[in-house]
Amino acid sequence: MAETSGTTETGEPDSRPRQSSWKYIGPGIVVAATGVGAGDLVATLIAGSRFGYTLMWAAVIGCLVKISLAEAVGRWHLATGRTLFDGWRTLGGWTTGYFAVYVVVWGFVYGATAMSSSALPIVALFPDGPGLKTWAILTGLVGLVFVWFNRYAVFEKVMTVLIGVMFVVVVYVAVRVVPDAGASFAGLLPVLPDGSLIYTLGLIGGVGGTITMAAYGYWVNAKGWSNSSWMKVMRIDNRVAYLTTGIFVVAMLVVGAELLHSSQIALTKGDRGLVDLGQVLEDRFGAGTAKLFLVGFFATSFSSLIGVWHGVSLMFADFVERIRAGRGGAPAVEGAGSGTVGRQERSVPFRAYLLWLTFPPMTLLWLDEPFGLVIGYGVLGAFFMPFLALTLLWLLNSARTPREWRNGWLSNGMLAVAGLLFVVLCVQQVRELPW
Repeated sequence: MAETSGTTETGEPDSRPRQSSWKYIGPGIVVAATGVGAGDLVATLIAGSRFGYTLMWAAVIGCLVKISLAEAVGRWHLATGRTLFDGWRTLGGWTTGYFAVYVVVWGFVYGATAMSSSALPIVALFPDGPGLKTWAILTGLVGLVFVWFNRYAVFEKVMTVLIGVMFVVVVYVAVRVVPDAGASFAGLLPVLPDGSLIYTLGLIGGVGGTITMAAYGYWVNAKGWSNSSWMKVMRIDNRVAYLTTGIFVVAMLVVGAELLHSSQIALTKGDRGLVDLGQVLEDRFGAGTAKLFLVGFFATSFSSLIGVWHGVSLMFADFVERIRAGRGGAPAVEGAGSGTVGRQERSVPFRAYLLWLTFPPMTLLWLDEPFGLVIGYGVLGAFFMPFLALTLLWLLNSARTPREWRNGWLSNGMLAVAGLLFVVLCVQQVRELPW
């Protein structure tokens, strides 16, 4: 069950600071596991294979950027008692229009991507079994059924198990390749080798940076954290989660540097690069290590799938609910909290978006993605992280946030850096689209 926030003797929400405890850790693990996909790990591997340990410092900075962004999302939910979409709506109708188009187009393409990514390691593990399309459809259906019939508490436990598998496998592989400790520490010194700028920006901004960062506040509320008394707990939860993500990134850089850089082995870009790595591991360490790695690959991909199925569906349900309330078609929307999230998990919009993520994308498994859809998906996706960083700066420096919880100089600096970084990545990503 979700942790409840409690009330005072007068029935008001209890705003006394909570004692931080490891038993509360959860929403951060969920957002970290969801945000780190197979494609992110391949990008990190390729950076390590090309530049060795030189970009280790970028992975550390990237971890700090993600901590600041997720902390800002959680702080908004807890300090104001309002959801992130509720905050976006106060900035003007343009935010509603952008999110409406984004969530429809992005969900359609991402659904197919997530199902294919989850199926790839299963096909590699069972080459004589059904083909990729069959496994992709099965993983999508399993994700649909799991999220449809389970509430947040069960979802969090399963995500914790999956990230545990990811962590153990990735760290194990990094240890097996015997990292060079001296080169690792030398890589903490900021250096930009020739041709490394885009890889550096990608390391800082890419791993764990998706729409699921915006879902963090919804998972915080689902946990039962609904007011500022949980602020310290949320911050501990967030730091633990992204430090774990940082270890993933460092471990994959080590694998890229030691296993691929020294041997000049090139990986296929995208999720299939991890299948290539599985073959490299089998040649170097035997079939057992390769199969273990493929299990970790599946945990990485499937955790992203069910994380998006749950988290973005919650955001869509909140989006629909508040649009209806704003038009007078529904009662006033209650504040954020576990009760609200529990009701949204059973709502028609939540389940409608679950179906949208699952069934229409299956058509893309048989078709090459249409040109226009690729362009639209790429542009909308590139703009989301700058949108998130810059709107958080706006919201958390305004009267919409209680004065006590507004941004300080450190938060403003980190969000400004994140916003600038994501704008640069956005421009680069749009330029690389197949216009």
